[in-house]
Amino acid sequence: MRRAAMTCVAFLLMVCGCSSVTAEAPSPPPVVRVSPALDSKRARTDRGLVVKARGGTLSRVLVSEGGQQVPGRLDDSRTTWRSAWTLRPAAEYTVSVTADGARGPATVAVGRFHTRSAGRPFQVAATAPLPGETVGAGMPVIIDFDAPVADKAAVERALEVKAETPVEGAWRWISDTQVIYRTRRFWAPHQQVTVTAHLAGVRAGAGVHGTTDSTFAFTVGRRQTSTIDTRTHQMIVRRDGEIAQRMAISAGMATTPEYTTTSGIHLTMDKGNPVRMISPGRVKGDPGYYDLLIDHAVRISNSGEYVHAKDNVWAQGRANVSHGCVNARPDQAAWFYDGSLRGDPVTIVGTDRRLEWNNGWGFWQLPWEKWREGSALFRAGPTGGWVPSG
Repeated sequence: MRRAAMTCVAFLLMVCGCSSVTAEAPSPPPVVRVSPALDSKRARTDRGLVVKARGGTLSRVLVSEGGQQVPGRLDDSRTTWRSAWTLRPAAEYTVSVTADGARGPATVAVGRFHTRSAGRPFQVAATAPLPGETVGAGMPVIIDFDAPVADKAAVERALEVKAETPVEGAWRWISDTQVIYRTRRFWAPHQQVTVTAHLAGVRAGAGVHGTTDSTFAFTVGRRQTSTIDTRTHQMIVRRDGEIAQRMAISAGMATTPEYTTTSGIHLTMDKGNPVRMISPGRVKGDPGYYDLLIDHAVRISNSGEYVHAKDNVWAQGRANVSHGCVNARPDQAAWFYDGSLRGDPVTIVGTDRRLEWNNGWGFWQLPWEKWREGSALFRAGPTGGWVPSG
């Protein structure tokens, strides 16, 4: 019995010696990096704010400036957070970050930094549509800046268009101070569109930065489209798909290019009652000179083309006798004038003079593929496409 007991004890000792437990060491806490660095006094604005976690994931990023939350986005790995836009110049930012480790303690980083002043500022000088305006289905968004833009890609990234009905669109630079947004297809009717230029902190060129954001909203009204056939001398106006008016018209006499109505997709640009029309390139006494006040005139190009009233019913519906405009019976022209919004499409066919895309708002004359090539964020070619941001 005693030997058996001693053998059992020895066996137990052997078993215990072979099954020792090793405790798993905790992981070190995540490392959090904030750029611009906390406590910076003259941080750059144009690179935005970036928060990264190494050895863990970001569970909470709160950034504020002037009492307002700064928007941003986490990447799919939850290790990088980026501010949605650039940073406001001469501002103080407060940052609070929590990063969780896979095993072990979390890391909390809290602090402030200041951004540098803007130097030479630039901002939005003018827009079309105007804030609160109701427009037609073909209306472009036109933004003019008060200083030339050298870094067009940086400025274009700061431009945001939000429509209640999602739409595909692209910006095209017309000059160093003007950029235009056109949708691929006409706007859906009866909706609001909001445009924001997030320019605060954007570097437009050497020493030139935006100081303020600019936001405006407009409404797309009923969809009115007009078609004019200069061969049949007829104009048909449709509203929300239904024929609203048929109008007998007279177009350009086409004896010269100047007197030939342009074919293509026009947009109504403005209107006046009356509008003074003077023959271009002629003075009083020259053949073909005229100086007239024309009623209910709706402009559709920059080359002097209008849809307007004229009491020459003998020609309307029968012959083209104008200097290039489209004229209609006074009562019908007044009806068209009263119901027109800026940006209503007017498509003209039947002449051999084509509307140029940069004649007024002839932007729909460019195929979509050509239009978007004017974006600073689009790279043409076999390996082209949209230039990635960030």
